[in-house]
Amino acid sequence: MQPITPAAPVAINSSFYPLLAILIWTGNTLVTKAAAVVIEPAAIAFYRWLLAGLVLTPFVLRTVWQQRAIVAAHWPKLAFLGCLGMGMYQGLAYEAAKTTSAIHMGVVVALMPLFSTLLASLFVGEALTAARFGGVGLSLLGLLILCTHGQPATLLHGAVQLGDALMLIAVASNALYGVLLKRWALPLSTWQQLYVQVGFGILMLLPFWWLAPVSPITAQNIPLILYAGIPASIGAPFFWMNGIKILGPARASLFMNLLPLFVALAASTLLDEQLYAYHAVGGVLALAGVWWGQRVASE
Repeated sequence: MQPITPAAPVAINSSFYPLLAILIWTGNTLVTKAAAVVIEPAAIAFYRWLLAGLVLTPFVLRTVWQQRAIVAAHWPKLAFLGCLGMGMYQGLAYEAAKTTSAIHMGVVVALMPLFSTLLASLFVGEALTAARFGGVGLSLLGLLILCTHGQPATLLHGAVQLGDALMLIAVASNALYGVLLKRWALPLSTWQQLYVQVGFGILMLLPFWWLAPVSPITAQNIPLILYAGIPASIGAPFFWMNGIKILGPARASLFMNLLPLFVALAASTLLDEQLYAYHAVGGVLALAGVWWGQRVASE
């Protein structure tokens, strides 16, 4: 999900804001994996954004109504952004959690800055150098090792998990969301854009929720819905935007590289997921590619 425009950040350590955002997103990756066995993916995706919309309504609805003419003029772009960031990204992630691990999900999500760099070269006209291609290749090699459990030859036998492919599509959709959000620069505040996009995201997810197997809210899944709907959908973007305001987008995005490490440690501790050598090799290569691509992008 893309960030909310925050109030002026408090003068504290500049690393606090992006680090706290990454910690919240780490928790959300675990929540996504845990949700796979207690609630249908379409249900938690729908409930999450419905909850976020309800929480934001008392604070944002009035100003959105005042800007309704602007919303009406730009609704196709807002709807597309809502489908990308609120519908496809998290909806696919919940579905991916059925057939891949939280550790894999964390590494794939960490490729988002590199995906954003590539998409920016296509849609915003940023130069794509040979060094950036090198970063892409290195990251894809690491991802290949990770997704094939250290045995790339299994690709010939179709052994790659569907969840890994779904996570790649999800991350690419969210990276495209960020690039288009920057390119279009809609004349609404980020709070207002977010609120309207959440509304379109809910509309997109509604038929999937309606057609999915019945998955009511229970004592088991309501904590997951609450975490996904409030801290992960509202709190993390607040801290992330403060981090960008202090550090700038290039430096702040480097904190995303901590996500796989935090997810791996948390998943092995809380979800009893096993760590293997291919996790280390694939993760290091993927993150090295991200670092390379981001380093070149910031120069």
